[in-house]
Amino acid sequence: MTDETWGRVCDELLKSVGKNNYSTWIAPLRLIEMSEGIAAFEAPTKFMRDWVSRNFAEPILRELRAAGVAAERIDIRVPALRAIPAAEISKPAVAPAPARARVARPVDGAELPGAPLDARFTFDSFVVGKPNELAHAAARRVAEGGPVTFNPLFLYGGVGLGKTHLMHAIAHELQIRRPDLRVLYLSAEQFMYRFVQALRERQIMDFKELFRSVDVLMVDDVQFIAGKDSTQEEFFHTFNALVDQGKQIVISADRAPGEIKDLEERIKSRLQCGLVVDLHPTDYELRLGILQTKTEAYRAQYPGLKLAPGVLEFLAHRITTNVRVLEGALTRLFAFASLVGREITLDLAQECLTDILRASDRKVSIEEIQRKVAEHYNVRLSDMIGPKRVRTIARPRQVAMYLSKQLTTRSLPEIGRRFGGRDHTTIMHGIRKIEELKDGDRQLAEDIALLRRLLES
Repeated sequence: MTDETWGRVCDELLKSVGKNNYSTWIAPLRLIEMSEGIAAFEAPTKFMRDWVSRNFAEPILRELRAAGVAAERIDIRVPALRAIPAAEISKPAVAPAPARARVARPVDGAELPGAPLDARFTFDSFVVGKPNELAHAAARRVAEGGPVTFNPLFLYGGVGLGKTHLMHAIAHELQIRRPDLRVLYLSAEQFMYRFVQALRERQIMDFKELFRSVDVLMVDDVQFIAGKDSTQEEFFHTFNALVDQGKQIVISADRAPGEIKDLEERIKSRLQCGLVVDLHPTDYELRLGILQTKTEAYRAQYPGLKLAPGVLEFLAHRITTNVRVLEGALTRLFAFASLVGREITLDLAQECLTDILRASDRKVSIEEIQRKVAEHYNVRLSDMIGPKRVRTIARPRQVAMYLSKQLTTRSLPEIGRRFGGRDHTTIMHGIRKIEELKDGDRQLAEDIALLRRLLES
C-alpha cells in the first residue's frame, strides 16, 4: 500500500468519523507497512494505540478494503522510546511527539479534543425508574443549557447503571439546544493523556487555555486520576477556573467522592460542593422496562420473530448484575433466534444464555461479606467475629450481619454461628439496628450501597 492510497483512505475517514475524531485519533497514525494482509501503523502513545484499536479499527479496515487494499486486520504499534509509561510522568521528555498529535489551540471554531459520543446514548433511549430518576432529572436540567443551582453535577454508581449514558445524553442535547456552547466530553484517562502530551510538547499553556475555554466540561470515570499528583493538580485548577467563570461541570465515578482512595482532599471537597447523585442498582421494574424498550427496537430489526410470554420477565428476574449484561443477553437472544429461525421461548433463552444465567447465579458468602466489610471499615476480621463490643467494631459487625441477611439465604442461627457463635437474637438485634439507622444516617446508607455493589459485581 502506497502513501497515496493511505491518503485517499484518510480523506474517506475524515468524512465518516468527523473532523474532530479524525484530527485527534487518525491523523497522528503513521503507516509503516502492509504485509500478509496486515496493515501496520505507528501511534505516538500506548493510550492512543488502545483507543484507536477499540474505537476506530473497523472504520479504518473498512475504508482500506474499499480502496482495494487486501487488508485482513490492522496492527497498531508504539515505538519503545516514545511510549508513555503507565505511571504518570512529571517532567517533559526531550523528544517531542509528532506535530500532528498536538493539542488543539483554543481559537474560534477550533475542534475540541473530546472522546466520540455514542449516538445510541440519548435521553430518549434512557429508561427511567426509581433507582435512577434523580440522576435523570438532574442531567435533564443541565442539558437545558441554562443556569443551574448545582455545580458540579457528580454522578456515581456501579458498572452498567447508566452514568456514561446520561453524560452522552447531556452532550447530545446541548448540541441541539445550545449549538453555541463549547461542550467537551472526555474520560479522566484522556484528560491525563492530554496533560502528559502537553508536558512533553512544552504546550502546557495551550492545554490550560483550551480546557479553560469550554462552556461545559464533562469528565467520565474521575477515579482514574486518583494517586496521579500532577494530573490532580491540573484538574483542580481547571475545575476552579471554570467554576469561577460560571461554567458547568459534570463528573462521573464508580463511587462517591469521599470513597475514592488517593484522591486529594481538596478535590473531594470541591466535588461534594455540588449535587452528588447515586445511581442505585436496578430493581426488577426498571430491568423489565429496559428489556421492553429494547425489544421494541429489535422487532423492527427482526420482523416476524416471535417472542413468547414470560421471557422478558424471566430475564429481568434472573439477570440482576447490570444493564450492559442485561442488554447484551437480549441482543444475543434475538440474534440467535433469528439465525436458527425459532421462536424466542423460555427454553431457547435458557439454552442460548447458559453462561450469563450461570454467572448471574453467583452466590455471595457470609465470609466474603465479612471480609469486604472489614476492609471497608479498616478493622481486623478476627475482631469482627470476636467478642469486642467497642463502637468502631460493633457497627461494622452489625453492617455485616445486615448484609448477610440481605444477600444470602442463610438463617439467623446460621449467620450467628459464622459470627463467633452468637445467638440468633443478637443477629436480629444487629439487623434491626442497621435498618433503623440507615434511613437517617446518610453516610451509613452510602456505605451499605457501596458494599452491596462491590459484593454483587
